[in-house]
Amino acid sequence: MTDSKTFHLPDLGEGLPDATIVEWFVKEGDVIRLDEPLVSMETAKAVVEVPSPVSGKVLKLAGNAGDIVVTGAMLAEFQPDPNLPQRADSQDTGHAHAPPRQPPAVAGGASVPMPSAAVPVATEAAPASAERDDAGTVVGAMQSSNTVHQEQAFAVGGVKAMPAVRATAKKLGVDLSRVRATGADGAVTMADVKQAAANGTAALLPSSDGRGVGGEGTAQARTHSSGPVPSSALRAPPPKSAAGAGYSPDGRREDQRTALSAAGKPMRTQPPGVSVSGQPEPLKGVRRNMARVMADAHAKVVPTTLNDDADIHAWVPGNDVTVRLIRAIVRACKAVPALNAWFDGDKLNRTLHPHVDIGIAVDTDDGLFVPALRNADILDAQGVREGVNRLRVQVEDRSIAASELSGYTISLSNFGMFAGRYATPVVVPPCVAIVAAGRARHQVMPVMGGFESHKLIPLSVTFDHRAATGGEAARFLKAMIDDLALSS
Repeated sequence: MTDSKTFHLPDLGEGLPDATIVEWFVKEGDVIRLDEPLVSMETAKAVVEVPSPVSGKVLKLAGNAGDIVVTGAMLAEFQPDPNLPQRADSQDTGHAHAPPRQPPAVAGGASVPMPSAAVPVATEAAPASAERDDAGTVVGAMQSSNTVHQEQAFAVGGVKAMPAVRATAKKLGVDLSRVRATGADGAVTMADVKQAAANGTAALLPSSDGRGVGGEGTAQARTHSSGPVPSSALRAPPPKSAAGAGYSPDGRREDQRTALSAAGKPMRTQPPGVSVSGQPEPLKGVRRNMARVMADAHAKVVPTTLNDDADIHAWVPGNDVTVRLIRAIVRACKAVPALNAWFDGDKLNRTLHPHVDIGIAVDTDDGLFVPALRNADILDAQGVREGVNRLRVQVEDRSIAASELSGYTISLSNFGMFAGRYATPVVVPPCVAIVAAGRARHQVMPVMGGFESHKLIPLSVTFDHRAATGGEAARFLKAMIDDLALSS
């Protein structure tokens, strides 16, 4: 009998100690071929499909959907089949990925559609330094390596789309099978789904099988909402394709697709508290890493927070709050460089930055992301707005590169769009400071000859007191207040 082969969970490019099983594409006893999709795993950055490193029979799988697997631990065990294609011993690294592709190009603030593929691939970026940069958020952060994982569109039920697009379609009640696809190789894009939702049935293709809006087939949508069902009830007859009988157009074996995949469920685990209430539930993905980094920041940083209000009574109509906040931060960084800095607590040295890269906190259902708005100090108002919009779209699509989630020199949380006046935001090393803007309010102010109602924006600046003095932080806050007081 051929010796068995154990496949260990590789580092999926996030530099994280574990990943969460989202969906197995096989079950124990199945036969899988080299580089066919084996399992979908969720990390703090993305959902990654891991291909099989061998051709052969599946003897053992590490766990079920939702289970957490430690990097380097056993993921699957196989009995290789010598009659099927195998990777040469000289190429066998214990795991395999599809050939690398370059990240999508960005032009005019929009992502160029990516070529579709059956599985996501890993793109290795040239390391900028021997150490990885930290990437943080207001209440969370993620360690990022220079390896960029890129989700790509794959077909489920004959509809090609990225996992994030499927998730959005479910939320908006759009049937992907009836959406006009404008992406590369016939893939449905995020813009297609949003356009279909905005225009109603006018933007949907006619349904040949009577399926309606609200899911990828009303029968499947109803079954999914009422609970688990046998996979045979959800699978359609295998389509005929050039790959041969028993294979779907994207090359997957139909008998290996689980009910989860056949139902077109978004390839992502649910946020904590959605599926379980009143019971302990392990944190996963972004939130799991956020907990680790917050504990580390609490242990390493000596935080101090200053609060004050910026009077924006003089603003003329048309001012963009986020753009003005970013401009104020830039000018404060020029006036007091000590807060636009990194600090190394082990070596007790700091790096003052001549440029200003601002981390913009973006709230999502999966957790907080902080993409970097590069060179904010040389952008005009329109450039800042376009940059912020682009980053938000890329975070929402989960198409943002890991390199864009690290390396910022100071960060901003505009939590006031939701609620709250002042805060004590968390400084994540190596950054020295973070600015938080609360919810604007009107307040009666004394003026010569009487009183006036002025609009105020509450500001909070948390800084690492090891790297900056209280006077520097106060002067930084004063510079922001002075800039925000200008009419435009």
